[in-house]
Amino acid sequence: MPQPHHSPGPLRFGANYVPSSGWFYGWLDQPADAARRDFEDLAGIGLDHVRVFPIWPWIQPNRALIRRRGLDDLLAVIDAAAEFGLSVAVDLLQGHLSSFDFLPSWVLTWHRRGLFTDPDVRAGLVSYVDTLTREVATRDNVFAVTLGNEVNNLYPANPTTFGDSRSWAAELLGVARAAAPRLLHLHSLYDATWYDPEHPFHPADNVDLGDLTTVHSWVFNGVSAVDGPLGPATVTHADYLVELAAATSPDPARPVWLQEVGAPAPDVPEPDAPAFVRGLLDAVTPNPALWGVTWWCSHDLDRSLADFPEREYDLGLFTVDHQPKPAARELAAAVKERRDRAGRRRALACDVDLRAEPERRAEIAPGSAFHAAWVRLRQDGPLAIVTAARAGDAAHLAARGIDTVLDRQ
Repeated sequence: MPQPHHSPGPLRFGANYVPSSGWFYGWLDQPADAARRDFEDLAGIGLDHVRVFPIWPWIQPNRALIRRRGLDDLLAVIDAAAEFGLSVAVDLLQGHLSSFDFLPSWVLTWHRRGLFTDPDVRAGLVSYVDTLTREVATRDNVFAVTLGNEVNNLYPANPTTFGDSRSWAAELLGVARAAAPRLLHLHSLYDATWYDPEHPFHPADNVDLGDLTTVHSWVFNGVSAVDGPLGPATVTHADYLVELAAATSPDPARPVWLQEVGAPAPDVPEPDAPAFVRGLLDAVTPNPALWGVTWWCSHDLDRSLADFPEREYDLGLFTVDHQPKPAARELAAAVKERRDRAGRRRALACDVDLRAEPERRAEIAPGSAFHAAWVRLRQDGPLAIVTAARAGDAAHLAARGIDTVLDRQ
């Protein structure tokens, strides 16, 4: 069962599961047999969960057809994870993975329909989300479903607006919740929703929709250019995103899941990866809002596969032949350590209210004056973010463990 909403509980550590054999194409060929060895790798370094990604068009190749074999393959992978004591979060809509979009033919070519707005597509997705959620909820080790992996990457090919994006996600989350009330039901967006003033996915959707907030921290978004692979801006970026999420939520106790974070080359060269892992975890794990950390990703991408961006090939904790990489050893060491939450904290006041002023998102993006001030002050210890409107709200500050509010000076 999931943790109660207002209690993050012990920190969770896991990995986003990328099959070592054939990348996600491995789902086409007896995935559970290969998954067992992969899950043995992950359990061996102390991880407690995996996030898995069934491929939407391989399960629903026609709007009126959901393949039983596809569902059974997914359940077999979930059962394989259970053999190694791993709980599972299932992403429903793939959607977007590692620079490729996976969309069924019934939304493409002369059938082209907007993913977020077309009523026939929405009806097809309702059926898909309902069926998959009911199926995976039959397994006790499944604790969450996420609508999809960074569904905002499917824009601009699929036009949308703030209203359409929100209603799409709210409807499908409602379907998943009705299908399996015991699970966590989550929404996943990449960080344009936080930083891009023109992006048609509202930052408030991150913290209003679903049972937890999820954030994905990637330093190739420009933050590594601020101060290099091991600079304070780079290693604290995950903590910065967690804080933006906590500051934006009207619920001061809403947990935040660092659902994706990795050490991408060339932004983090391989020799610097262990120090990056250590610095990142030392910065983010004391955050009292943090629910858990899920590394991207479990295994490297075989270089015999073509046309991926270069950084995608070497993001794994393990090589394709199951050898742990230095980042995996550093993560394993961190998992074994007792990690305490921060006590009373300082906070930096932010005059940008992302809920009311999404057009000002660039003012808190990496490299902005506010971000630079936060990074500078963060070097003296854990540092929360609080909106200027909340800076005088004693109850809100107390609930977040904040006892001092600073300005940018």
